[in-house]
Amino acid sequence: MSQEIVITLLQKMFVLILELATPVLAIGIVVGLAVSIFQAITQLQESTLTIVPKIIVGILTLILLMPWMMSLIISTVNEMFDMIPMLIK
Repeated sequence: MSQEIVITLLQKMFVLILELATPVLAIGIVVGLAVSIFQAITQLQESTLTIVPKIIVGILTLILLMPWMMSLIISTVNEMFDMIPMLIK
């Protein structure tokens, strides 16, 4: 197995990780910003007010996007398994 193949595999894995994490993180940032604006307007400084909505929205996002995430993971794993004969040579 050459160095180029290893680098290509690592690049694919990092791209997959970014593709899977980006929607959840982006929605968490938007919710956090909305809660921060709400806290600034109402002058509420409750720490649980910032954490609980992000957790709930993050879990809901994972539930809604799970079919897409699983199909992405399965297709990537199948692609890796198809590369095994090439890597053995």
